Amino acid sequence: MANLPNRRSPHHRGIKRARKVKILATLGPASRDKETIAKLLRAGADAFRVNMSHGDHETHRETIANIRAVEKDLMRPVAVLCDLQGPKLRVGQFEGGKAFIRHGAHFTLDRNPEPGNDDRVCLPHPELFGLLQKGQRLLIDDGKLRLVVIRAEPDAILCSAEVGGPISDRKGVNIPDAIVPVPALTEKDRRDLAFAVQEGADWIGLSFVQRPEDVAEARRLMGGHGALMAKIEKPAAVESLNEIIELSDGIMVARGDLGVELNPEEVPPIQKRIIEMTRGHGKPVVVATQMLESMITSPSPTRAEVSDVANAVYDGADAVMLSAETAAGQWPVEAVTIMDRIASQVEGDSTYNARVHLAQTPPDATTADALSASCATIADTLPIEGIIVFTGSGGSARRVARERPAAPMLVLTPSQKTARRLALLWGAHTVSTRDIGSFEEMIAKGKRMALRHGFGAGGSRLVTLAGVPFGVPGSTNLLHVVTLTGNELDTPK
Repeated sequence: MANLPNRRSPHHRGIKRARKVKILATLGPASRDKETIAKLLRAGADAFRVNMSHGDHETHRETIANIRAVEKDLMRPVAVLCDLQGPKLRVGQFEGGKAFIRHGAHFTLDRNPEPGNDDRVCLPHPELFGLLQKGQRLLIDDGKLRLVVIRAEPDAILCSAEVGGPISDRKGVNIPDAIVPVPALTEKDRRDLAFAVQEGADWIGLSFVQRPEDVAEARRLMGGHGALMAKIEKPAAVESLNEIIELSDGIMVARGDLGVELNPEEVPPIQKRIIEMTRGHGKPVVVATQMLESMITSPSPTRAEVSDVANAVYDGADAVMLSAETAAGQWPVEAVTIMDRIASQVEGDSTYNARVHLAQTPPDATTADALSASCATIADTLPIEGIIVFTGSGGSARRVARERPAAPMLVLTPSQKTARRLALLWGAHTVSTRDIGSFEEMIAKGKRMALRHGFGAGGSRLVTLAGVPFGVPGSTNLLHVVTLTGNELDTPK
């Protein structure tokens, strides 16, 4: 269980985790009140997801306000991720609200708005009729039904039911074999994005990403506010993964739709590939969907779910996410508590350090990358209690985190926005503090903050990383090893 803040002592201000991987919890009807948010933070949550697919702006505004109130009370920067819904392809309606597609039978998707039956239904997406070709698949209701195109005409698509079954009104449609000519941002998404920016969301989750251009458009609309997390849930996005990572600030492995549109056995290696590539770019990567899904109704997870979470931690993901488990489930606090216990157990495994470094993350040929890699090397070589990183934009912290050092990382930044955004970064304990103006001030403040937040005691050694001149982004060029005396808290601030 996470440590609770101690307000009577100068040590351990706020909540300090021993765990390095972060937990992103979705808020909803079961958890968006202040009391439950506080319980989730104490149980191990580091950041919260607001799902724009459900609820209205007034409800989301109240949820974000509750997060900020609890954040202030518990003295720990908390990231808010507003997750956009994205376009949804759906079939039309049926006579009586439902029908049955026989296995192996023909079934037609057409542009006729009349209610459907066992033989046909309207597909209210005209752009698809000129797109689909013979042999391509349509997956309906999260893949429960599978149709294969026999013939595609301007007004009707004749299919064979490879997998039939019951179907009802407005079920979702996935088209894995083609890039769908639909923008990633609907009009609703644009309104939701503007709302999220207005409310100061730290991260924007972009759904239905297929092309790098989708990311570029969202970034343009964000206008420099917040960080952009591209959700990889379409096979087309996997094909353009490197370009999408370059244009994004972070990546989410959204295994829901990805698991529908790909064969199940393809998802695990793709997940590992996405984690490795995103880490290589020095950006946070979140693994999401169905991690502890049985805990929506059960107070304990299945053994397979525990292994799933553990594997993501062993792979070096920056964060693992809970969806309906905390948003609408019966056991939201217990779900976070169990995820925290799983992650802590994995990180305490004697083989963890070797496993998390199976992915190669060679530094770029820059001074900043070379020094960041050196931090990790020093922490692995000497008895180092922590790495102190001074940063304005968060870039130095991301470089150090990419190396997955053995020592914990204390990130000091004058920017509250940066402090919150880094709540999703592996190993980062972030503190918003006043800026520094000299080398001497840097060393004194670094030591003082290390003691105040529980990074060592008298005699402990720490590595300090910063940039000179101070306050200039991208100037990381200084690495210094310091030793605590234990008396630094007695010095003037």
